[in-house]
Amino acid sequence: MKINKVVVIGSGTMGSGIAAHLCNANVPVTLLDLTTEISQKAKERIQKSRPPLLIDKSKIDGINVGNINDDFKEVADADWIVEAVVERIDIKHNIYKKIFDTRKKNTIVSSNTSSIPISVLSEKLSEEDKKDFCITHFFNPVRYMGLLEIVKSKSSDLEKINYLKKFCEHELGKGAIICNDTPGFLGNRIGVFAMQVAMTEAFKMNLSIEEADAIFGRPMGIPKTGVFGLYDLIGIDLMSDVLKSFIKELPENDPFQKVAKEIPLITKLIKDGYTGRKGKGGFYRMNKQENKKILEAINLQTGEYSTSKKIELGIEKVDLNLLINRKDKFGEYAWSVISQIIKYSSSLVPGITDKFNDIDEAMRLGFNWSMGPFEMLKSIGVKNFFDRVGDIKGNSFLENLSKTKDENFYGQRQLYTDIETLGKIKPKAIKIDKNKSADIFRFKDFNIVEFTTKACALDYDSMDALKNATDKPLIIINESMQFSAGVNLKYTMEFVEKGDFKSIEKFIKYFQQTCKHLKYSKYPVISAPSGLVLGGGEEVAIQSNFVVSHTNIVMGLVETGVGVVPAGGGCKEVLWRWSQTDEAKKDPDYAPLQVFNIIGYAKTATSTVEALPLKFLRPEDKKVMNRNSLFEEAKKLLEENKNFQPPKECTFKLSGKPLKDKMIKSLEKLYNDKIILDHGFKVGEELANVLSGGDTTIDKQLSEDDLYNLELEAFMRLIQTEKTQQRIKHTLATGKPLIN
Repeated sequence: MKINKVVVIGSGTMGSGIAAHLCNANVPVTLLDLTTEISQKAKERIQKSRPPLLIDKSKIDGINVGNINDDFKEVADADWIVEAVVERIDIKHNIYKKIFDTRKKNTIVSSNTSSIPISVLSEKLSEEDKKDFCITHFFNPVRYMGLLEIVKSKSSDLEKINYLKKFCEHELGKGAIICNDTPGFLGNRIGVFAMQVAMTEAFKMNLSIEEADAIFGRPMGIPKTGVFGLYDLIGIDLMSDVLKSFIKELPENDPFQKVAKEIPLITKLIKDGYTGRKGKGGFYRMNKQENKKILEAINLQTGEYSTSKKIELGIEKVDLNLLINRKDKFGEYAWSVISQIIKYSSSLVPGITDKFNDIDEAMRLGFNWSMGPFEMLKSIGVKNFFDRVGDIKGNSFLENLSKTKDENFYGQRQLYTDIETLGKIKPKAIKIDKNKSADIFRFKDFNIVEFTTKACALDYDSMDALKNATDKPLIIINESMQFSAGVNLKYTMEFVEKGDFKSIEKFIKYFQQTCKHLKYSKYPVISAPSGLVLGGGEEVAIQSNFVVSHTNIVMGLVETGVGVVPAGGGCKEVLWRWSQTDEAKKDPDYAPLQVFNIIGYAKTATSTVEALPLKFLRPEDKKVMNRNSLFEEAKKLLEENKNFQPPKECTFKLSGKPLKDKMIKSLEKLYNDKIILDHGFKVGEELANVLSGGDTTIDKQLSEDDLYNLELEAFMRLIQTEKTQQRIKHTLATGKPLIN
């Protein structure tokens, strides 16, 4: 069988998202709803969506639209039909009758339901039809969320289920996990339970919501929203409905029942319209005081709001043992939450899924946890866990583990896929070096560098690792979500605070030398980016010999936002790429002016398609839908380039002062229109000096080193200004740029 055409019925948020993502994968798709007008409006929403649902908006016409009366014939030649209508069982049953009466034999039919059991959905289907029916629970937004739960029944044709799984992995880029028909399936069952434990324990221990969120967040390897922030993001009223569904579906003795009980404060918040970010606020709210917006947090005991307080825990990296062994309320809270998550998750094996690893993968892919419950157990240590956990009666998984005391029980990650991932090969590779910012692995006849800092921010140690790893062909790739968010600003500011600008200059020079070394290394260097590829991260990628990129990247040279210019070769490399265009060969100022706009405005690409016209990527750079495939594709590139020859060094001819004057003129207009302020003008001037070639003329030839020097000089002049330092401090404190 082969999936060549898909019909999606229901053009709401999920149906539209699924249709858009099929379009991303170049799979012909038809979107049907009650009327063509409804599905057409959904198509228009897809085109305008933010963040964009389409990787390439020009492909919008790959989505055909229609209605379920006039156009239901589209179902007859579809290879996969996805039902994504309202969560009413009577409506779904009516649709299924129509689908199974019309479809061709063996066509896969699935529902995107997030809560209704497959046994209920399929109760009116014949035994033959049940073979072709399953649930495909996509997470929202479909393009960006990695997890897809494929729920099978006892009647499901496993051959078809496995084919669908492979198709969704390879063509749609999903982490497709097969699970059994249980309430909430896999991800939501564990994820919502974890949220409820974190919340009820916060009430029980009299913690503030800021304290609870500070622990149930990055220190646990969980997104920084924390539990109360996540409640606000999802919607407190929606979470209340989700809990009611679980209470109804789960047996009375399920531990979920204890943590899902109604909380009076939540009832009051919903009643008063405090339903989260979509309402007047929730556990957090924005309030105005003296014309300033102030973030306020609710007191869990009194229900009153006060100015939110930042909680400093002094935790830089995820270290669960360090966290749970703290002799304070934070350590006590962390242990209580983590131990309950582990106990509950392990009690569901094999009922919820046959492989415990699948639960971890679901939490990583669907909830962005860095570790799932079983990896948390591994991290804590089996002996340490059982020394402290207490009663495990009736939990067969933990009972068996307590007998074996097997510290190596976990095995390897990503068992759900047959793709050769970085996570799978790391245990087989030899770790040949390690520092506080990166690891170097040797696998067969090539090296791997993985950044290990928060957001994979770059510093001296990161550069050391890259430089030391070029004695063999090199792949730069991370198992974490980000390739690199750029140079570590905190690291830079530590030198600023000391007035030690010589150390900053030394670091920038070393950064430049390393990037140049990567570009002209004897052996090929491949960057395999995903997630954030910003600033210094982009400079590493763009000066690698080859790039294989995940389609969902955010790529750009954004240094001007923090008051500096790219100084690791970013200006130089993008300028070189633009100088190779036909337009640049006719007009020597064309390329610098294009790059001035791109870097000056700190333009970013949110996909590989958007990165191409900005020249952040080249047409020959590979793109993959499935992030898991990055390592495999990078390895293929190495095999294809065994006779690699380093590129020739590039040279530049730039106009100097006349070109700089053109750039200054455009800055003056922006300044007069109050689009930029004083320091914005200053940063723009420094960028103009770099891209115009400084003190040069069109008849002079500039080397790459000349451009590196111009970047360095501009950077050093800016980093010593008070206003650039203000920008950096503001970004570190708020995550947002400061306009000054």
